[in-house]
Amino acid sequence: MADTILWRSCLAFWPSLDEKRRVELLASVMIDWACVAPLVIIGGLLPYGRYAVKGNKTRSFHINARLAWILQELPAFAIPLHVLMTTKRLPSVPALVLMGSFLLHYGYRALIYSFSIRGGKPSPLPFFLLAMFFCACNGYMQANYLLRHSSYPTSWFSEWNFILGMFVFFFGFYTNIRCDNILRGLRKPGETGYKIPRGWIFNYVSGGNYFGEAAEWCGWALACWSPQGLAFAVFATAFLSARSYSHHKWYLASFPNYPRNRKAFVPFLL
Repeated sequence: MADTILWRSCLAFWPSLDEKRRVELLASVMIDWACVAPLVIIGGLLPYGRYAVKGNKTRSFHINARLAWILQELPAFAIPLHVLMTTKRLPSVPALVLMGSFLLHYGYRALIYSFSIRGGKPSPLPFFLLAMFFCACNGYMQANYLLRHSSYPTSWFSEWNFILGMFVFFFGFYTNIRCDNILRGLRKPGETGYKIPRGWIFNYVSGGNYFGEAAEWCGWALACWSPQGLAFAVFATAFLSARSYSHHKWYLASFPNYPRNRKAFVPFLL
């Protein structure tokens, strides 16, 4: 399995590969890596954040948290803008709306959220580089498919999957931002350490911010109805659910009074 994933990953970046074929292959490779990501996260093979401190000391170089967030998220914002400005065909209006919602998330992540971080843990260089590489590949894949190879009719706006998908996307986007604000407000100026998050979706799951982001991309994939959107949703859900599970176990072990009725990732279910 590992040989197959590595071979397909290398093939996706073969210089002479046709752009449309590359975009198709990247989608399948992303699903391949979605099978590996949870094992890496839950297994602690690439610790970062709270897991990169006590008991997980590493000698790898670290990047300032704010700078890391800006640089690693920026490719998913800048590359689609470059593709938009250099494409020779006029994209359909639905494709532009879908691309715009993608840019809304990454514009927030790179240009707003990153500057609001308060004393975040430095990011290990390997994780930072992998995150930036993923954002670059995903930004390239989504932008090239939507702006150069998709063919959405104007009637796409009235399709059930677009309406439902965009509703779920904006619900997830709102949830993500609200959970970010809850987490940011846990510490007063000068405070360190961790506290139990409460409010909104955190009343039901340990990874409220992760649930929100996964909902975003599942909704977006539904609205796009494309292999590329589906691949991103699968990878994001696999990665974020594993991260939520790790957080859930950590909260239960660290706080004797942690609410036992909370789930890890999906309210009432998981």
